Amino acid sequence: MKITERQQKLSDLIDEKLAELNLPDEPSLLYDPVRYTLGLAGKRVRPYLTLIGCGICNRKVEEALPAALSIELLHNFTLLHDDIMDRADTRRGAPSVFKKWNSNTAILSGDAMYAKAFKQLQYYGHSDFYGKNEYRTILDIFLNSAERVCEGQAYDLMFESQSDVRIEEYIQMIEGKTAALISGALAIGGAVAGAEEATLDELRFVGKKAGIAFQIQDDLLDAIADPEKFGKKRGGDIIEGKKTYLTLLALERCNIQQQKQLQKILADDKSNASDVDTVIGMYQDLNIIEDTKNAVQYHYQEAMDHLERFDDSEYKKEIINFFNHLISREY
Repeated sequence: MKITERQQKLSDLIDEKLAELNLPDEPSLLYDPVRYTLGLAGKRVRPYLTLIGCGICNRKVEEALPAALSIELLHNFTLLHDDIMDRADTRRGAPSVFKKWNSNTAILSGDAMYAKAFKQLQYYGHSDFYGKNEYRTILDIFLNSAERVCEGQAYDLMFESQSDVRIEEYIQMIEGKTAALISGALAIGGAVAGAEEATLDELRFVGKKAGIAFQIQDDLLDAIADPEKFGKKRGGDIIEGKKTYLTLLALERCNIQQQKQLQKILADDKSNASDVDTVIGMYQDLNIIEDTKNAVQYHYQEAMDHLERFDDSEYKKEIINFFNHLISREY
């Protein structure tokens, strides 16, 4: 699905404001990795949803730009730290900050992004148009989102040494690690617009369901996407031994022999492309690929159904179009 004119306009606006961030030349060790990270070709899903969350609640989206930038900075902060924990060499098809510099630099630059995120939110604290309660709601959404992301990451780390992870536990983990920030992005946009708590809850639900779908889809694309488009090598999750929606579903369905083979490949730190082919072949035999696609569709549809509770508007059309685009993405 083609990008809409409004989506292009909002994406350009986000990139323009990110480029205007106050990032001094010195100390270069701190700010060069920040500039590098923000310059990589990201989807800008979260700041875009912040603007849409504001627009769907009948406020000018430009008012939500500081909140949108804070969410994007928070997101990139988590990515820098994720790459250290995962020892990931690439991010968005380019060397990660961890690889290009080192882990200490990635930690420090990530922390700088977190501080910059808070500085963006100061706009609402200093503005005469926002009262104490409104500012508190905006901060609460931001901080709750950050906290939930950390909790999700903690569960993800725990799952690495846990042999009996269930699908339900995995969903709980990605509700924090991935969905919390997408949920928070929509809700903080609504908070900027002064929406009632019930409306914010609807935005949180829509974002949560879209976030769950987004992560399961990422798991799926790791196995079936074109590596050049996806920006990661095919089957990277399998080689790294990660527990994903696909591996957990396969472990639930496979026979004893397949289970032993799959667990051996996931546990082996020398797994290779041949092992990836073996696991993906297992996915196909067990109908994992198709059922994972259905799971993605189910969670996106739940998000769509809750959007119907909002009044018709250009922004409602925009987010529906955007979700339809995400459903069909190939990377």
